[in-house]
Amino acid sequence: MPVESQLLVTADRIVGALGIPDRPLQAEKLMRSAQRSTGLSDFGDASFHEPLRLLLSDYDNCADLSLFGRISARWDTLRYLTNLLLLREAEQRTPAICGERIARPIFITGLPRSGTSFMHYLLALDPRHHVARCWEAIYPRPERGRKRPPHRSRVRAAERRLNAFARLVPELLGLHPISADSPQECTEIMGHVFRSMRFDMTHHVPNYRRWLHGSRHLPAYEFHRRFLQHLQHHRGPGRWILKSPDHVFALDAIRRVFPDAGFVFMHRDPLRVLPSVARLTEVLRGPFSRRVDRVSIGRQVRDCWARGATLLCAEGSRPSPCGEAVLHVRFTEFVRDPLATVLQLYRHFGIPLDAAHLARLHAAVAAEQRRTAGPAAYRLRDYGLDPRNDQALFGEYMEHFGIAPEPRAL
Repeated sequence: MPVESQLLVTADRIVGALGIPDRPLQAEKLMRSAQRSTGLSDFGDASFHEPLRLLLSDYDNCADLSLFGRISARWDTLRYLTNLLLLREAEQRTPAICGERIARPIFITGLPRSGTSFMHYLLALDPRHHVARCWEAIYPRPERGRKRPPHRSRVRAAERRLNAFARLVPELLGLHPISADSPQECTEIMGHVFRSMRFDMTHHVPNYRRWLHGSRHLPAYEFHRRFLQHLQHHRGPGRWILKSPDHVFALDAIRRVFPDAGFVFMHRDPLRVLPSVARLTEVLRGPFSRRVDRVSIGRQVRDCWARGATLLCAEGSRPSPCGEAVLHVRFTEFVRDPLATVLQLYRHFGIPLDAAHLARLHAAVAAEQRRTAGPAAYRLRDYGLDPRNDQALFGEYMEHFGIAPEPRAL
């Protein structure tokens, strides 16, 4: 265990031994704190209040937060609330922000751990494309009173936080490499309105999860569009490349908010996906929770992506309206020849490709092939999963998309 983790565990035990009660995280107090720190009062759309209260309730009653987890939850919530206030103030000061047109975005989605991050990275190399960088998702707005301060200070602040977390969880960078300048998933954007599965990934929040799965996704994607409008107002026009496996659960909302969107669906053997997602979930929850239940994580991941696979089958059977661009990609084919897959995507979406960008793609693919180690052998049984039952659960999905089983550590 890293020294930093040992110190946090020791501090948590001391707090517990002294009987110091955990202070509940209260939405109203946190909102007032964000208002005081910014001198602002208008959060804009108030639909985030309900999910915020549900999430904080689960933090207090279900997540078994460690001392570090409680401090982090408070910081994270205040960051989101502060950003909401600053974004709203910017819109009131510059109404043209909300007039920015997000034209023909491409959403990369499908099963997690299926190459979506590498696909996102490759498309982000094209200077004509826009992606939300990790630092922008953490600190989306310049300081007030300055039109465009040097963004490097925000990059450095984000990098410090990511590096500190990586020291706590050294395995994370092997599972999911990330830096301040990495293209970021959309779950971080929608976390600002507390309608995101990123909270479910990092904490045990069962009541919040049930609410999220049963809720309307439209408010999350309306905010998502607002967030992109802010970034685009400073950058200028470009085609947005957006990525998250969780988009699978909200395709109707995406099509309503972004009617000219295109989609790239990534497909992979679910019995290779499940233990990998379970391991990533376990690693992410470790610093925040006093106890992590592997079997509970396994069941949660299986049930979630069995539902996702069903939705993907329905999507695969759906006749695409005239003009809608949809591309299905098999993980094994993408891994075998990433460049050919990306070139197919460019042709499919009618995106011109110049020689300079083709050279960038060649270099990136070659670098990734040198870097990539052999696949990690995460085992289904470590998370209480039964390969025979779960294979039957995903049989329709594999048949529908012609997915061959991959070698598995059961």
